[in-house]
Amino acid sequence: MTTDIYPSMRYHDAHAAIEWLEQAFGFERHVVYEGTGETIDHAELRYGEGLVMLGSVRGDDDHRRPGQGWAYVVVDDLSAHHDRAKAAGAEIVEPPQVHDYGSFYGARDPEGNLWSFGTYRPGVPPG
Repeated sequence: MTTDIYPSMRYHDAHAAIEWLEQAFGFERHVVYEGTGETIDHAELRYGEGLVMLGSVRGDDDHRRPGQGWAYVVVDDLSAHHDRAKAAGAEIVEPPQVHDYGSFYGARDPEGNLWSFGTYRPGVPPG
């Protein structure tokens, strides 16, 4: 399955963000293109069939600011994922909740981007 939408985020410390996203949320590195100095020009991290792109903040003229991104990720075991993220220091902004269409929780990464994880798979009727 492929998608035409890819959440993208900027980080002041993209290297640390990648490591944290791997540890806390279970993402896996797909590609990382280093920039000059300690920056990352472009990185892609996988989770299941999904992919998120990220890179380093490029300066004051960069319209993509850290702490302003948001992504939703489908997970199989919400409780285990929540516990992993919490243990890694994720700020849980919405505790696990159950709704007719599925369950989810919300967390912020160290640079303020919001991540929602849940069992609801958009485009697939709940069953």
